[in-house]
This record gives sequence, structure tokens and C-alpha cells, in this order.
Amino acid sequence: MSKPSEIWLKPGKDRSLLRRHPWVFSGAIGQVRGKPGLGEVVAVRSDVGVFLAWAAFAPASQIRARVWSFDEDTKVDAALIGRRIHEAINRRETVALRSTAIRLIHGEADGLPGVICDRYGDWLVVQFNSAGAHAMRDLLLAELVDHTGCDLVYERSDSDSVSLEGLEPRTGPLTEKARQLATQAASVAIIENQIHYSVDIAAGHKTGFYVDQRDNRHLLGKLARGRVLNCFSYTGGFSLASLKAGASEVISVDSSEPALHLAQRNAALNGVDLACAKWEAADVFKYLRQCRAEDQRFDVIVLDPPKFAPNSASVERACRAYKDINLLAMQLLKPGGDLLTFSCSGAISVDLFRKVIAGAAADADVPLHVMGTLGAGEDHPVLLQFPEGEYLKGLHLRRLR
Repeated sequence: MSKPSEIWLKPGKDRSLLRRHPWVFSGAIGQVRGKPGLGEVVAVRSDVGVFLAWAAFAPASQIRARVWSFDEDTKVDAALIGRRIHEAINRRETVALRSTAIRLIHGEADGLPGVICDRYGDWLVVQFNSAGAHAMRDLLLAELVDHTGCDLVYERSDSDSVSLEGLEPRTGPLTEKARQLATQAASVAIIENQIHYSVDIAAGHKTGFYVDQRDNRHLLGKLARGRVLNCFSYTGGFSLASLKAGASEVISVDSSEPALHLAQRNAALNGVDLACAKWEAADVFKYLRQCRAEDQRFDVIVLDPPKFAPNSASVERACRAYKDINLLAMQLLKPGGDLLTFSCSGAISVDLFRKVIAGAAADADVPLHVMGTLGAGEDHPVLLQFPEGEYLKGLHLRRLR
């Protein structure tokens, strides 16, 4: 067996790996020994040759290597992949009791960098978002089918990170049975907290549904009353929770008419009072300003925008956008009203998001209590050594007067 290629780091650049952070950035690399290919497993060493990790090499990415293991004796093979998939599935047993939509594999947090796998009923939806995951795709597919018993597997490797890794986006059914039933991928049935949804795993956002907001939708079901405004509503997850809770009026605003049409179909699935639901295909920023001009007020507002900051270069612009929509929403809240506000931008830290929201409250001159901090559910674990994994962050705020 030939000796594996090696990455030798610059002096002092081994500190993050010694703290078990799973990424090696291009600027940390002093030299590459050998000619590793895309996704090839390489040994990462300090500037004096001390072994640090086994990692997958990505020659075109700023994240030049993603760690598979920090143990020099570990072999990156089928046994390792199978063991980590098995452990990840076992960690999520309690979630399966509340939902048929579950994140089974959450990338680096489960020791499988760049691998995402969501289960929707009998379907698995996978994303191979890194060079290492791409190189291991056949092995990962076989192990996922073996450990879940699901032979309906659909690929959605079409996120922004795919192109950043130097890969071509890939989507479509991956198993023979999935190919035979591919037309059903546009309307996969799931149940979450006793609410029924139809999920489009072929063309919907991310893997088809925002699985990470499960717990926050459940929270809203406890808070919803009176008039509820759901901004960036997508296919109506927060809207359905509000309608089920008995809100007198639920307004769902999204720029995508197809998403709103699916949201309406989801509402019909649940037998809610459709007369209480209003669907607005509109730009949320303009809609909020229109509501302010009309002096409208709401008991509950949800702000769950798309990723405003896809990278560090867009953070400043994103902060302005977050501040803008939150300032407007705060002004539209009734006294005693609740605001659930979120950011799914990994480049926006928890502390920065909170500072932006505090600035919006100051400019809006609206007193607010922090009733709770919000994030993704337990099937989206965060490694303490990898804070970048905490991409979804949110606040539950209540207006005092």
C-alpha cells in the first residue's frame, strides 16, 4: 500500500486541530507532500511533523481539508463510516417519537464531514456537500441503506458549499426503487407534532423541509393567539402551528408563490379553518413597511428569513437586513406580543445576532424581554469545538408596552 499524501501546516497553525476543530483552512498549510486528489484521505501534520488528523483533501476550497479522525490508528473505511452512521441514528431515537421527519446525519457533529441525511417517512434525502463525502458517496449510500432499511434515497447535493468544494451539483434518485418512484418525491407525507405536511424533496429548499425548526414550531403552537404574522413562511410550518393553536388570523408572507400554494395544500391536509388563513406573495421588507404605514398590529410575529450571510464577506450587509426586518416587526407588535426571530446564517455568530437585535430594539424604541434563546432541535447537535455548526440561532422576545 502506497504512503498517503500529507499536509504540513505552518508554524502555530496546529492549535485549532489540537483543540479538535475539524477544518483546515488553505492559509494554514505550509506544504503538500504528494499529489492528493479530490476527496483523498491525507495525513495532517504540524510544521515539525507531528500527526494531527486524517482528513479529506479539497484542492479548490478555502476549507482545504475536513477531518475524519484525530486518531492516527484509525482507518477511514467502511467500518468507520458504518459505525458513525449507526451511532448517529441511535442518538436520535427519541426524536422519532415526535416526528417522521428527522435529521439522521448532521455533518461534522456526527463525525461525517459534509454529509447530511434527513429522513422523511420512508425516504432518505442526502447531501454530499464536501469533497470527502463526494469521494465516499457509494460507501455512504450503502451504509445508510443498510443501517436504516430505507431503499428510497434521493440526492440533493445542490447547496452553495458544493460548488465551493470544486464539485458539480447533483440531484436525483440514487437507488433503483427511488428511480421507479421518483414522481412521488414531490409529495412525500410526514407528520410532526401531530401536524401533517406534504414535502417536496425533489425541488424544495434544502432537503425539502426545515427540519431544524421542529421545536420552535412546537413552541409557537403554545404561544399563537389573535393575529399572527409569519414572514418568510415557505410551506407554512409556523403558519400551521398557529392555525392548529386556534389563532383568529394567520397571515403567511413569502416571495415564492409555489411555496405558498404548497402551504395552502398543507393547511387543507390538517382540517384547520381556512377562513383564518391569508396568503401573501410579497417581498417581506416591503410588506412590513406597508403594515407599519397602515398602523397594523399583531399578537405574534415570526421572522425566519433565508440565509442573508452565505459567507463572511456578506456579514455587514446581512446585519443591516436583520436589523431592518426586526425593527419593523418590533414596531408592529402589540403590547404583550411575542416575536420569534431567527438567523440561519452560519457566518453570523450567536453574539453578533443578539447585538443586531438589541440595536433594532433600541432604534425602534420598543422595550422587550428575552423570554428564551432558540436553536435547532436535538437531531442537529453542535460540537463544542465547532461553533460554526450552530448555524440556526433565534430569540423569543416579548414586548412590554
